[in-house]
Amino acid sequence: MRQMARSAGRRSCHAAVVEQAAGIATIRIMEPLVIAGRAFQSRLIVGTGKYKDGAETQSAIEASGAEMVTVAVRRVNLDRSKESLLDFIDPQRYFLLPNTAGCYTADEAIRAARLGREVGISDWVKIEVIGDQATLYPDVQATLEATRVLVKEGFTVLPYTSDDIVFARRLIDAGAAAVMPLAAPIGSGLGIQNTATLRILRERITEVPLIVDAGVGTASDAALAMELGADAVLMNTAIAAAANPVLMAEAMQHAVLAGRQAYVAGRMPRKLYATASSPLEGISK
Repeated sequence: MRQMARSAGRRSCHAAVVEQAAGIATIRIMEPLVIAGRAFQSRLIVGTGKYKDGAETQSAIEASGAEMVTVAVRRVNLDRSKESLLDFIDPQRYFLLPNTAGCYTADEAIRAARLGREVGISDWVKIEVIGDQATLYPDVQATLEATRVLVKEGFTVLPYTSDDIVFARRLIDAGAAAVMPLAAPIGSGLGIQNTATLRILRERITEVPLIVDAGVGTASDAALAMELGADAVLMNTAIAAAANPVLMAEAMQHAVLAGRQAYVAGRMPRKLYATASSPLEGISK
Protein backbone atom coordinates (compact mmCIF):
# COMPACT_ATOMS: atom_id res chain seq x y z
CA MET A 1 0.00 0.00 0.00
CA ARG A 2 2.82 2.37 0.92
CA GLN A 3 4.56 1.66 -2.40
CA MET A 4 1.32 2.31 -4.28
CA ALA A 5 0.88 5.57 -2.37
CA ARG A 6 4.46 6.65 -3.16
CA SER A 7 3.91 5.77 -6.83
CA ALA A 8 0.69 7.77 -6.93
CA GLY A 9 2.46 10.67 -5.25
CA ARG A 10 5.24 10.62 -7.85
CA ARG A 11 2.66 10.64 -10.67
CA SER A 12 0.86 13.53 -9.02
CA CYS A 13 4.08 15.51 -8.65
CA HIS A 14 5.02 14.78 -12.26
CA ALA A 15 1.60 15.98 -13.44
CA ALA A 16 1.98 19.15 -11.41
CA VAL A 17 5.40 19.83 -12.95
CA VAL A 18 4.00 19.28 -16.46
CA GLU A 19 1.06 21.60 -15.74
CA GLN A 20 3.37 24.21 -14.28
CA ALA A 21 5.69 24.01 -17.27
CA ALA A 22 2.74 24.30 -19.64
CA GLY A 23 1.51 27.30 -17.72
CA ILE A 24 4.90 29.01 -17.99
CA ALA A 25 4.97 28.32 -21.73
CA THR A 26 1.51 29.82 -22.16
CA ILE A 27 2.47 32.90 -20.19
CA ARG A 28 5.55 33.41 -22.35
CA ILE A 29 3.56 32.99 -25.55
CA MET A 30 0.78 35.29 -24.43
CA GLU A 31 2.78 38.40 -23.78
CA PRO A 32 0.57 41.41 -23.10
CA LEU A 33 -0.85 43.52 -25.87
CA VAL A 34 0.81 46.91 -25.40
CA ILE A 35 -0.78 50.03 -26.85
CA ALA A 36 0.76 53.43 -26.12
CA GLY A 37 2.59 51.94 -23.15
CA ARG A 38 -0.49 50.36 -21.59
CA ALA A 39 -0.58 46.57 -21.27
CA PHE A 40 -3.64 44.39 -21.79
CA GLN A 41 -3.63 40.66 -21.06
CA SER A 42 -6.52 39.97 -23.45
CA ARG A 43 -6.07 40.45 -27.18
CA LEU A 44 -9.81 40.55 -27.77
CA ILE A 45 -11.50 43.95 -27.84
CA VAL A 46 -15.30 44.02 -27.87
CA GLY A 47 -17.99 46.53 -28.73
CA THR A 48 -21.25 47.24 -26.95
CA GLY A 49 -23.84 47.75 -29.70
CA LYS A 50 -26.74 45.60 -30.94
CA TYR A 51 -27.39 43.60 -27.75
CA LYS A 52 -31.00 43.17 -26.64
CA ASP A 53 -30.39 44.93 -23.32
CA GLY A 54 -27.76 46.08 -20.85
CA ALA A 55 -27.78 42.82 -18.92
CA GLU A 56 -26.93 40.79 -22.02
CA THR A 57 -24.21 43.28 -22.90
CA GLN A 58 -22.70 42.89 -19.45
CA SER A 59 -22.83 39.08 -19.55
CA ALA A 60 -21.27 38.87 -23.02
CA ILE A 61 -18.44 41.22 -22.14
CA GLU A 62 -17.66 39.20 -19.05
CA ALA A 63 -17.72 35.92 -21.00
CA SER A 64 -15.35 37.35 -23.64
CA GLY A 65 -12.56 37.92 -21.15
CA ALA A 66 -11.89 41.27 -22.85
CA GLU A 67 -10.30 44.13 -20.94
CA MET A 68 -10.89 46.90 -23.49
CA VAL A 69 -14.48 47.76 -24.40
CA THR A 70 -15.55 50.25 -27.03
CA VAL A 71 -18.51 52.60 -26.56
CA ALA A 72 -20.02 54.88 -29.19
CA VAL A 73 -19.93 58.41 -27.80
CA ARG A 74 -22.88 59.56 -29.90
CA ARG A 75 -25.08 56.68 -28.73
CA VAL A 76 -24.49 56.88 -24.98
CA ASN A 77 -26.64 58.90 -22.59
CA LEU A 78 -23.75 60.88 -21.16
CA ASP A 79 -25.70 62.98 -18.63
CA ARG A 80 -26.79 59.73 -16.89
CA SER A 81 -30.31 61.14 -16.31
CA LYS A 82 -31.72 57.75 -17.29
CA GLU A 83 -30.42 54.23 -17.69
CA SER A 84 -27.27 54.21 -19.77
CA LEU A 85 -25.00 51.63 -21.31
CA LEU A 86 -22.33 52.87 -18.93
CA ASP A 87 -24.42 51.56 -16.02
CA PHE A 88 -23.55 48.02 -17.13
CA ILE A 89 -19.81 48.43 -17.67
CA ASP A 90 -17.58 48.76 -14.61
CA PRO A 91 -14.84 51.31 -15.45
CA GLN A 92 -12.74 49.87 -12.65
CA ARG A 93 -12.75 46.51 -14.39
CA TYR A 94 -12.77 47.45 -18.06
CA PHE A 95 -10.83 50.02 -20.05
CA LEU A 96 -13.37 52.12 -21.94
CA LEU A 97 -12.45 53.11 -25.47
CA PRO A 98 -14.81 55.78 -26.88
CA ASN A 99 -15.43 55.51 -30.61
CA THR A 100 -16.76 57.97 -33.13
CA ALA A 101 -19.22 55.60 -34.82
CA GLY A 102 -21.76 57.38 -36.97
CA CYS A 103 -19.43 60.21 -37.98
CA TYR A 104 -19.09 61.07 -41.67
CA THR A 105 -16.64 63.97 -41.50
CA ALA A 106 -13.38 64.65 -39.73
CA ASP A 107 -14.99 67.55 -37.83
CA GLU A 108 -17.77 65.31 -36.51
CA ALA A 109 -15.27 62.72 -35.33
CA ILE A 110 -13.09 65.34 -33.66
CA ARG A 111 -16.08 66.79 -31.79
CA ALA A 112 -17.19 63.32 -30.65
CA ALA A 113 -13.70 62.53 -29.36
CA ARG A 114 -13.54 65.79 -27.45
CA LEU A 115 -16.96 65.12 -25.93
CA GLY A 116 -15.86 61.68 -24.74
CA ARG A 117 -12.89 63.25 -22.99
CA GLU A 118 -14.88 66.14 -21.53
CA VAL A 119 -17.40 63.85 -19.84
CA GLY A 120 -14.58 61.78 -18.37
CA ILE A 121 -14.76 58.58 -20.40
CA SER A 122 -11.21 58.63 -21.77
CA ASP A 123 -8.59 60.57 -23.70
CA TRP A 124 -8.20 57.48 -25.89
CA VAL A 125 -10.41 57.26 -28.95
CA LYS A 126 -11.16 54.85 -31.75
CA ILE A 127 -11.58 57.09 -34.78
CA GLU A 128 -14.21 56.05 -37.32
CA VAL A 129 -15.01 58.36 -40.23
CA ILE A 130 -17.33 56.63 -42.67
CA GLY A 131 -16.98 57.46 -46.35
CA ASP A 132 -19.69 55.28 -47.89
CA GLN A 133 -23.03 54.53 -46.28
CA ALA A 134 -23.70 51.26 -48.13
CA THR A 135 -20.39 49.58 -47.32
CA LEU A 136 -19.41 51.61 -44.23
CA TYR A 137 -15.90 51.78 -45.66
CA PRO A 138 -13.73 54.40 -44.00
CA ASP A 139 -12.95 57.79 -45.50
CA VAL A 140 -9.22 57.38 -45.12
CA GLN A 141 -8.35 60.98 -45.90
CA ALA A 142 -10.79 62.30 -43.29
CA THR A 143 -9.54 59.67 -40.84
CA LEU A 144 -5.99 60.88 -41.37
CA GLU A 145 -7.07 64.49 -40.84
CA ALA A 146 -8.89 63.67 -37.59
CA THR A 147 -5.93 61.62 -36.37
CA ARG A 148 -3.51 64.48 -36.90
CA VAL A 149 -5.70 66.95 -35.01
CA LEU A 150 -6.46 64.67 -32.07
CA VAL A 151 -2.87 63.48 -31.63
CA LYS A 152 -1.81 67.11 -31.35
CA GLU A 153 -4.47 67.56 -28.64
CA GLY A 154 -3.02 64.73 -26.59
CA PHE A 155 -5.39 61.91 -27.54
CA THR A 156 -4.28 58.32 -27.97
CA VAL A 157 -5.79 57.59 -31.37
CA LEU A 158 -6.69 54.15 -32.74
CA PRO A 159 -8.03 54.64 -36.29
CA TYR A 160 -10.36 52.28 -38.14
CA THR A 161 -9.00 52.20 -41.68
CA SER A 162 -8.71 50.31 -44.93
CA ASP A 163 -6.09 47.62 -45.54
CA ASP A 164 -4.00 50.04 -47.62
CA ILE A 165 -0.35 49.97 -46.50
CA VAL A 166 0.23 53.51 -47.84
CA PHE A 167 -2.47 55.03 -45.64
CA ALA A 168 -1.50 52.83 -42.73
CA ARG A 169 1.97 54.35 -42.91
CA ARG A 170 0.53 57.86 -43.07
CA LEU A 171 -1.58 57.20 -39.98
CA ILE A 172 1.47 55.98 -38.09
CA ASP A 173 3.43 59.04 -39.20
CA ALA A 174 0.56 61.19 -37.91
CA GLY A 175 0.91 59.59 -34.48
CA ALA A 176 -1.66 56.78 -34.47
CA ALA A 177 -1.11 54.39 -31.55
CA ALA A 178 -2.35 51.42 -33.58
CA VAL A 179 -3.60 50.61 -37.07
CA MET A 180 -7.03 48.95 -37.30
CA PRO A 181 -7.77 47.65 -40.82
CA LEU A 182 -11.05 46.00 -41.74
CA ALA A 183 -11.15 42.34 -42.75
CA ALA A 184 -14.56 42.72 -44.44
CA PRO A 185 -17.36 45.30 -44.28
CA ILE A 186 -18.57 46.26 -40.78
CA GLY A 187 -21.25 43.89 -39.51
CA SER A 188 -21.10 41.65 -42.58
CA GLY A 189 -19.80 38.54 -40.83
CA LEU A 190 -18.04 37.54 -44.05
CA GLY A 191 -14.83 36.62 -42.27
CA ILE A 192 -11.32 37.44 -43.48
CA GLN A 193 -11.64 38.54 -47.11
CA ASN A 194 -8.20 40.09 -47.56
CA THR A 195 -5.57 37.68 -46.28
CA ALA A 196 -2.93 38.90 -48.72
CA THR A 197 -3.15 42.56 -47.72
CA LEU A 198 -3.32 41.70 -44.03
CA ARG A 199 -0.12 39.66 -44.45
CA ILE A 200 1.53 42.64 -46.12
CA LEU A 201 0.43 44.93 -43.29
CA ARG A 202 1.78 42.46 -40.74
CA GLU A 203 5.16 42.25 -42.44
CA ARG A 204 5.50 45.99 -42.97
CA ILE A 205 4.06 47.33 -39.71
CA THR A 206 5.95 46.48 -36.55
CA GLU A 207 6.15 49.75 -34.61
CA VAL A 208 2.49 49.84 -33.51
CA PRO A 209 -0.10 47.11 -32.95
CA LEU A 210 -2.08 45.81 -35.92
CA ILE A 211 -5.68 45.20 -34.86
CA VAL A 212 -8.19 43.56 -37.20
CA ASP A 213 -11.41 45.55 -36.93
CA ALA A 214 -14.66 44.53 -38.67
CA GLY A 215 -15.76 41.50 -40.68
CA VAL A 216 -15.37 38.66 -38.19
CA GLY A 217 -18.39 36.35 -38.15
CA THR A 218 -17.45 33.38 -36.01
CA ALA A 219 -14.65 31.95 -33.89
CA SER A 220 -12.66 30.49 -36.79
CA ASP A 221 -12.46 33.97 -38.35
CA ALA A 222 -10.99 35.38 -35.16
CA ALA A 223 -8.48 32.53 -34.95
CA LEU A 224 -7.44 33.09 -38.58
CA ALA A 225 -6.94 36.82 -38.00
CA MET A 226 -4.61 36.02 -35.13
CA GLU A 227 -2.82 33.28 -37.10
CA LEU A 228 -2.13 35.86 -39.80
CA GLY A 229 -0.24 37.81 -37.17
CA ALA A 230 -2.74 40.39 -35.96
CA ASP A 231 -1.90 41.69 -32.50
CA ALA A 232 -5.58 41.78 -31.54
CA VAL A 233 -9.11 41.54 -32.93
CA LEU A 234 -11.95 43.99 -32.33
CA MET A 235 -15.50 42.78 -32.83
CA ASN A 236 -19.10 43.56 -31.94
CA THR A 237 -21.75 42.14 -34.30
CA ALA A 238 -20.18 38.67 -34.42
CA ILE A 239 -20.98 38.32 -30.74
CA ALA A 240 -24.10 40.47 -30.36
CA ALA A 241 -25.90 39.00 -33.39
CA ALA A 242 -25.17 35.36 -32.50
CA ALA A 243 -28.08 33.16 -31.43
CA ASN A 244 -26.37 32.88 -28.04
CA PRO A 245 -24.18 35.98 -27.59
CA VAL A 246 -22.74 34.94 -24.25
CA LEU A 247 -21.61 31.55 -25.53
CA MET A 248 -20.20 33.13 -28.69
CA ALA A 249 -18.28 35.65 -26.58
CA GLU A 250 -16.64 32.78 -24.72
CA ALA A 251 -15.87 31.04 -28.02
CA MET A 252 -14.20 34.22 -29.29
CA GLN A 253 -12.03 34.38 -26.18
CA HIS A 254 -10.73 30.86 -26.86
CA ALA A 255 -10.32 31.52 -30.59
CA VAL A 256 -8.18 34.61 -30.12
CA LEU A 257 -6.00 32.78 -27.61
CA ALA A 258 -5.63 29.72 -29.86
CA GLY A 259 -4.88 31.84 -32.91
CA ARG A 260 -2.20 33.78 -31.09
CA GLN A 261 -0.58 30.62 -29.74
CA ALA A 262 -0.59 29.05 -33.21
CA TYR A 263 1.01 32.15 -34.73
CA VAL A 264 3.77 32.25 -32.13
CA ALA A 265 4.30 28.47 -32.33
CA GLY A 266 4.71 28.63 -36.12
CA ARG A 267 2.71 26.30 -38.34
CA MET A 268 4.29 23.36 -40.14
CA PRO A 269 5.31 23.88 -43.78
CA ARG A 270 2.69 23.06 -46.41
CA LYS A 271 3.58 20.15 -48.68
CA LEU A 272 1.99 18.82 -51.85
CA TYR A 273 2.54 15.18 -50.95
CA ALA A 274 2.07 13.16 -47.80
CA THR A 275 4.68 12.63 -45.11
CA ALA A 276 4.19 9.70 -42.76
CA SER A 277 3.53 10.66 -39.15
CA SER A 278 5.55 7.62 -38.09
CA PRO A 279 8.65 7.52 -40.34
CA LEU A 280 9.75 4.09 -41.60
CA GLU A 281 13.48 4.79 -41.25
CA GLY A 282 15.12 2.60 -38.64
CA ILE A 283 12.27 0.08 -38.52
CA SER A 284 13.41 -3.55 -38.86
CA LYS A 285 11.80 -5.53 -41.67
